Amino acid sequence: MSQIPINELNDRTRVIFRMVVESYLDNGAPVGSRTLSKFAGLNLSPASIRNVMQDLEEAGLLASPHTSAGRVPTESGLRLFVDGMMQSAEPSMEERRAIESQIISEGPIEEALAAATSVLSGLSACAGIVLVPKRDAVLKAFNFARLSPTQVLAIMVGSDNSVENRLVAIDPTVSDSALVEASNYISARLSGLTLSEALEHLDREIRAEQAELDAASQKLVRDGLAIWSLDANDRPVLIVRGQSNLIDDAAAADLDRVRQLLDELESKEEIARLVDSARDAQSTRIFIGSENNLFSLSGSSVIAAPYREAGGKVVGVVGVIGPTRLNYARIVPMVDFTAQALSRLIK
Repeated sequence: MSQIPINELNDRTRVIFRMVVESYLDNGAPVGSRTLSKFAGLNLSPASIRNVMQDLEEAGLLASPHTSAGRVPTESGLRLFVDGMMQSAEPSMEERRAIESQIISEGPIEEALAAATSVLSGLSACAGIVLVPKRDAVLKAFNFARLSPTQVLAIMVGSDNSVENRLVAIDPTVSDSALVEASNYISARLSGLTLSEALEHLDREIRAEQAELDAASQKLVRDGLAIWSLDANDRPVLIVRGQSNLIDDAAAADLDRVRQLLDELESKEEIARLVDSARDAQSTRIFIGSENNLFSLSGSSVIAAPYREAGGKVVGVVGVIGPTRLNYARIVPMVDFTAQALSRLIK
């Protein structure tokens, strides 16, 4: 169903819609017309409020659970509220200090990211998530080992002495001497370069006819280097903290949804790709329920914001995952503040 523009709601309808949404986000319970009639300043009878709520339900903005006469906002209603009516509350000084205290420049960057995610999870009562910056490995040594006529094992040693292996398909006509030549070329000529720099260096030497490699060895070198670059882009590293926050007293009545969400959190690669899609956002991006296929079953929401290096390039995304009944007005600015704090840390 297409979203109704906020300006198509009259003042009375808008006030009642806001009150239903805010009450639901506050306590998670359906809201009835009699409850709304008791709010100071509304000056409407339960019957008049009921008529307005019926109109909102027919518009697809509210729904009436079968167990209650009250109404709750639909995902379309939450989207309309978040985009057009929500008044954000800036993080308090205590919340800012709690976040900034975990984002320190000493030690591995991954530790600071994990710590920031943990405190964001605690403050929001959600599961905290962060995509670790994609760092190009620096080559120290490289070797090809034949496994079969059509497959070799590419072995890369990084500058930090880490060792990684990948399978590379080759033409069966490639000789053992070509494997040795390609291995020696990478270790001798490309050591100390990142993977992307090594690929650029190889291309320059081939164009200048200085690569000193035959065609088969050139292809081996390119395929061996490229497989790591593709692999890193396809499998961004995701840190998840605070899953236990999703199992609270409010979740007791909806354990099936919580179990489904916890199962979905096990699929880190899929979540990473969803969160990674927030890279192009100017600030915070909000996914509500079935707006993304991954969380369509659990009916969960994701709030995510990109963080940047000193030059302004986006290097990762930080955010939270929780039920659609989130305090968006409080959590959205909190996620945005965390992203800004991480941007100050990344050099």
